[in-house]
Amino acid sequence: MNESYYIQGKKGVWELAIGLELHARVISNAKLFSGSQAAFGGDVNTQVSLVDAAMPGMLPVINRKCVEQAVRTSLALKAKINLHSVFERKHYFYADLPQGYQITQYKEPIASDGELLLDLPNGKIKSVKIERLQLEQDAGKLLHEQHSHATYVDLNRAGIALMEIVSKPDLSSPEEARLYVNKLRLIMQYISTCDGNMQEGSLRVDVNVSVRKPDEPLGTYCEIKNINSLRFIYQAIEQEANRQINILENGGQIDKETCLFDPIENKIKSMRSKENAEDYRYFKDPDLLPLVLDQSRVDQLKNELPELPDAKRARFISAFNLSFYDLNILLEDRANADWYEQLAEQSNNPKIAANWMISELFGALNKAGKNLSDSLISPKALSELVNMIENGHISGCIAKTVFATMFETGKSAISIVKEKNLSQTSDVSIIEDIIDNVLITHANNVKKYKDGKDKLFSFFVGETIKKSHGKANPIIVTQLLRDKLDS
Repeated sequence: MNESYYIQGKKGVWELAIGLELHARVISNAKLFSGSQAAFGGDVNTQVSLVDAAMPGMLPVINRKCVEQAVRTSLALKAKINLHSVFERKHYFYADLPQGYQITQYKEPIASDGELLLDLPNGKIKSVKIERLQLEQDAGKLLHEQHSHATYVDLNRAGIALMEIVSKPDLSSPEEARLYVNKLRLIMQYISTCDGNMQEGSLRVDVNVSVRKPDEPLGTYCEIKNINSLRFIYQAIEQEANRQINILENGGQIDKETCLFDPIENKIKSMRSKENAEDYRYFKDPDLLPLVLDQSRVDQLKNELPELPDAKRARFISAFNLSFYDLNILLEDRANADWYEQLAEQSNNPKIAANWMISELFGALNKAGKNLSDSLISPKALSELVNMIENGHISGCIAKTVFATMFETGKSAISIVKEKNLSQTSDVSIIEDIIDNVLITHANNVKKYKDGKDKLFSFFVGETIKKSHGKANPIIVTQLLRDKLDS
């Protein structure tokens, strides 16, 4: 059997096959086929053109920016750019789709045959094939809370450009699905084609799940629609896999259907039988000519791409010697990576600097309910603090006190240390006097140490540092204590 994720059923183990369809809102000032604003959060029905509202005689005009954003995303995913692609009409009749059809791509998408590499927790890398990337327009939004027995429609979202990115069923666990979505979101953030904000609906995921016995053909899949959270993706896959296994082990069969995940009840709920392509009556949109791209422009867009997450990961490993855990946190958001790179460039020890950023800065920000952009501490300021520890100017204990003041006030470490007279002392005579006092005060423990209780050594170090109010250089303290206790 291939190395994979298995679920233990009552009648043996089962293997998962998962494919994802991501709908990513394109970063663009205007919509895909109209000049209406594409910003999130406008007042209801204030960003709607006659095209978006499907008024008679209104014709779509494609937005060049949206096309180039799709090309850039495809290039970042190592996909084949199809210089000739076609827009089609996909018919379905919902109140939030004024035209009665969605303009999308189906048989001839803008890109196909891509790949995304997953960095798995066990250190291995998994390749996930991407079937296609297509451009399409979003629908509006139904509002159910405004009236007790009526539904309202907000068309601000109608016509906004989406990239639908469809994977092969190469994912084999809920965790791999979570990693895939996070990695894809990260890539789009790095190249500024989608902000990846799942809470605002910038990234919505349809999950296709099937189960099978190991080494058997793929089973019938069911689709779970419109999931907007990494946690919910994980939970929905688990619930759907268990549901299908229970049906099969009790002699039933899986019907191809479309479902929703209810996160409150942690339950999969059926919506309808799964549509086939013919149900949508696809045909080429007569109002739009085929989309023809120029290879020289595609090459230019490729050359203009910024450093991608995989390349940045390799460089961080080489330059900064970071752990897998550190890398995952620092690279999970472009803002984190950029902030850390500035910090590392100014720090004497980039690894220690990463520890301070992850443990102290992120910890304080989380506790305060703030983001990195809200921090009063700059990369330069944190690097100064780390360098003061590395240079022996202050101890790690004092550094935490200094950091707390920096976080609250935005003052520099140097000014805080000077104001509060917190500089570390390396004066041997001063430290010796403190040690002598500690050894006299704790004569009983000195005898126990000499009788073989070596673990008491850390007690003497701690007492000495405490008596010095955290100022004694711990290296010198350790050396002098060794000399005195082992003589």
